[in-house]
Amino acid sequence: MEGEIPVAREPSRPRPRLSGLPRPPRALIMGVVNVTPDSFSDGGSWMDPRAAARHGRELAAAGADIVDVGGESTRPGAQRISAAEELRRVIPVISELAAAGLCVSVDTTRAAVAAPALDAGAAMVNDVSGSLADPAMAAVVAAAGVPYVVTHWRAPSADMYEKAVYGDVVADVRAELGARVAGVIAAGVDPAQVIVDPGLGFAKRAEHNWALLAALPQLARLPGLDASFPLLVGASRKSFIGRLLADPDGTPRPFTDSDDATVALSALSAAAGAWCVRVHAVPGNADAVRVAARWCAARASGAGLGWPG
Repeated sequence: MEGEIPVAREPSRPRPRLSGLPRPPRALIMGVVNVTPDSFSDGGSWMDPRAAARHGRELAAAGADIVDVGGESTRPGAQRISAAEELRRVIPVISELAAAGLCVSVDTTRAAVAAPALDAGAAMVNDVSGSLADPAMAAVVAAAGVPYVVTHWRAPSADMYEKAVYGDVVADVRAELGARVAGVIAAGVDPAQVIVDPGLGFAKRAEHNWALLAALPQLARLPGLDASFPLLVGASRKSFIGRLLADPDGTPRPFTDSDDATVALSALSAAAGAWCVRVHAVPGNADAVRVAARWCAARASGAGLGWPG
């Protein structure tokens, strides 16, 4: 209003890195809640919102730092559902878990699902498409100022394996993931809120997944970007593990029987510098990241004693 004396405002301060998320001195554990009928390892187990919320609380009680709630399967060959159906599945679960004080992530590729999920109490967005499936996602995340998982992704689940062709998978994934991160930052996402995920299984065959796991330290640093980004690894129960552990007749190990192997991968990933591992069964993986943290600390303190560094 004319004649009004303007009030001096303090400049806005940048939010802390990954604000709103736990900060333990070890890799975090993200527990999976699939509110879907067709997810590859536990589809249909938690379709009832009350059962899904109960499962989320159980994961947290077992040691999950973050509970990742998703309403649309991203398994190979999965067909898309409507945004309305996805919202119907996840919002009651997110609301209940957030009200109980849990740190909740929403696993979605849709801005129209992410925004209501954040309003319902989700603290971060886990987008397996890195905003390629919905370019509006970056704006939603930027406006909310929440942590954002940007995953390497080439195509929707229905035809992802047609795109599983690489020259050098590590170099190609680093380059494409770097371009994707640069894109979301240009769209307004705070670089301090970005988490990267190499997208194990997404347009990748077994040999690609193993090569990426062996190169985890390289994947946190991306071409063209100055920062090193926190790294999320989601290997739990994926089919490349079942193929490795196949019976003598070639029958792959069932998904739920690969949890011990997932624990081994969680320990190796944490020791290689992963910020978080995304898993279906929490207790063994929670132990694994603690062992990895202690092993790394002992190795670091022993470096001055002439131990292998």
